Amino acid sequence: MEEFFAKENQVITIVLIGVLLLLLMGVALLLFFFFSRKKIVEKELEKKSLELNHQKEMIKSIIVTQEDERKRIAQDLHDDISSKLNVINLNANLLKDGELRPEEYSTINDTILEATDKTLESARKIAHNLLPPILEKFGLKDAIEELADSFNNSKKINIKYNLEYSKAYLTPQKELHLFRIVQELINNSVRHGKAKNSILNINCTPKNLLFSYADDGCGFDVKSQNHQKGLGMKNIESRVAILKGNYAIETALNKGFKIKITIVNSPK
Repeated sequence: MEEFFAKENQVITIVLIGVLLLLLMGVALLLFFFFSRKKIVEKELEKKSLELNHQKEMIKSIIVTQEDERKRIAQDLHDDISSKLNVINLNANLLKDGELRPEEYSTINDTILEATDKTLESARKIAHNLLPPILEKFGLKDAIEELADSFNNSKKINIKYNLEYSKAYLTPQKELHLFRIVQELINNSVRHGKAKNSILNINCTPKNLLFSYADDGCGFDVKSQNHQKGLGMKNIESRVAILKGNYAIETALNKGFKIKITIVNSPK
């Protein structure tokens, strides 16, 4: 009888140990899943935080770009328009006061006409920089061709281009963003890259618009903090994001600069 109870106690002990082991394994699994989930949540929060910071940086770059553009326009208005209008006003008052010799009347009239012509030309130039009329009237292809040809004629840089772009492939608003990207890239090549030559290509497929640009300038170190935070690249990055596209850059010091942009063709 005692042997029976001893065996029974032994079985109970084994069962209890088994139950405890199962409980410990269960607790261990719960802790494992808890901490794993916690790490996943932390990584997701970190990812969201990075995305928000990235969006904030893009918004900041857009605001800074807009402010710089406003300052440039204000400066152009002050330098090119106001100064010429002052000349016209001054000479108009001389005419009003009278008592001038015939040759003085002729000189003042010529001065007013010349200042008026220059004012009109400056106004057209400012309006063209704000929104090129050719872009609105004829579309992206003609606008980029005009832009590239104007740089070629200025001898600042030699631009070769191949634009296989279907008219109205992008909406007018998207065309404007892509045009601004092209402007920024060419200006960067001239001002910062000191490039002599560049190549610009656009190809359209049923699904994507493929854009590429390359120059033979001095390039830059992509790991450099100065270039990572550069306003020009931030502006381009912001516009690519608005276009819901993606881009890849290839560059190095004294190795030129290349960028490829892919824009998905979405319904208008």
